Amino acid sequence: MLDSLVPKTVSVLQEGYGLARLKADALAGLTVAIVALPLSMAIAIASGVTPDRGLYTAIVGGFLVSLFGGSRVQIGGPAGAFIVLVAATGARHGIDGLLLATAMAGVMLVAAGYLHLGQYIKFIPYPVTVGFTAGIAVIIFASQLRDLFGLTLAGGEPGPMVEKIVALGRSADTVNWAAALTAVLTIGVILGLRRLRPHWPGMLIAVAVASVLVAILNLPTETIGTRFGGIPRGLPFPTLPPLSFEKAVAVFPDAVSFALLGAIESLLSAVVADGMTGRRHRSSMELIAQGIANLCSALFGGICVTGTIARTATNVRAGGTSPISGMLHSVFLLLFMLLAAPLASYVPLASLAGVLAIVAWNMIEKPAFLALLRSSYGDAVVLLATFFIVVFRDLTEGIVVGVALGAILFINRMAKNISVGETKPLEMLRVENGKEEHPVIADDPDTVIYRISGIFFFGSAATVATVLDRINDQRRNFVLDCSEVPFMDSTAANVIEGTLNKAERIGVRFVIVGANTQVRRALYQHHVRPPRVVMRASIPAALETIRSEESA
Repeated sequence: MLDSLVPKTVSVLQEGYGLARLKADALAGLTVAIVALPLSMAIAIASGVTPDRGLYTAIVGGFLVSLFGGSRVQIGGPAGAFIVLVAATGARHGIDGLLLATAMAGVMLVAAGYLHLGQYIKFIPYPVTVGFTAGIAVIIFASQLRDLFGLTLAGGEPGPMVEKIVALGRSADTVNWAAALTAVLTIGVILGLRRLRPHWPGMLIAVAVASVLVAILNLPTETIGTRFGGIPRGLPFPTLPPLSFEKAVAVFPDAVSFALLGAIESLLSAVVADGMTGRRHRSSMELIAQGIANLCSALFGGICVTGTIARTATNVRAGGTSPISGMLHSVFLLLFMLLAAPLASYVPLASLAGVLAIVAWNMIEKPAFLALLRSSYGDAVVLLATFFIVVFRDLTEGIVVGVALGAILFINRMAKNISVGETKPLEMLRVENGKEEHPVIADDPDTVIYRISGIFFFGSAATVATVLDRINDQRRNFVLDCSEVPFMDSTAANVIEGTLNKAERIGVRFVIVGANTQVRRALYQHHVRPPRVVMRASIPAALETIRSEESA
């Protein structure tokens, strides 16, 4: 149990860490930093905050995720999945409210880690995660249309999707062709390098090329410098966000959303990393690390931190073998702020919008989306419900509705998977020591045997109750075979108790066979126990007991 709360950094140092691994981790850290540099600023801008806050998040949060995390190769930082939540929280509560919500989410994640709640994330159905991710991707892309085309919107950009699209459509005649061409150039360079030089840092190169061309040609397009005045050279001094009971209550729902999404994103990323490295992460320690990172990110003015699949995969492919690579990635980003911060002023916002457009396209798991649409009606319903609710309503709502629909469909499938019916003693076969043995007693006209097969729970209780209600006084003995019932809940046990009550009223002996420990416990809690019933291990034993009692 305690092993799950030990950071992977400790394990690496205990194994011994040599110069060769340090070189590999340093190269991987530099590679990830090159990817994270434009991405962190782009995500911050899309989230409604200044680009430096994205860098604070990657530097502080990324370092702590790697230092304390439960995965050797996880890379933390700002993530596209948070753009909508962060932007909405900032719009409602201001930057102070956003920082407070981020810090509160950090505390929640630490508590979730110590309570070992990370194991429950795996219960989120796959169609929900695919639909949720695709919905976020659509929202991110829609949020970048303004900067992609350099549109001028009167009265600001609406948050809800329908109103946003309508507002953007009305502003179509304000297209800035310099911005649009800059975005197209950025996307083209990224896609071209991905095909011709896949190992090159396409995003950074594309942003650099676009920045140089905009500066040389003096193109009339908005840059980080014209909108934000550049970025500072270094980290700010850590300060607590303003705290009051009323403010904490106001941002509490947003903090819960941050914590839930952060847990899902980070653990999914850790699972992807496990598949790439063949190792296993510690989910509890990973949640604790995410919590510490979010809390400290807020202290330095950063936004939400989570494990990011794209940067984690880049780290693994670049040769990262330990948390040191993630820590060095943060160090390299800090060096950029210290040495080259003025250069960020020349970065066109249209170029960063192009980067996020590529990110949004990559986020959509297109083969998985299409496969789920074709796989079954239930999976398609869960997928599309999650997707459309995320796009047109709310992220948290989408997850809740998707999980609820998935649970209902699962219950329905399990309820249909149970079978119950009458069987004959001579049809019962038992395999003992490799030999088939028939029951020693012939068919008894005074005995009826019913067999239940499958998980017996509230979803299937009505089906079983309808069949068992056929019990009558025409037979003196009623045998219920539960040997193929792996689990029984209280609703199912209540059905058995109702059948037993009826058997007692009409004078029928009730025998239960093959009940495992869990099934017996559920039955005993509902007073289905000897001497009211006879418990036996098998059908032959039950029939032998009936014969013995009747001949006595």
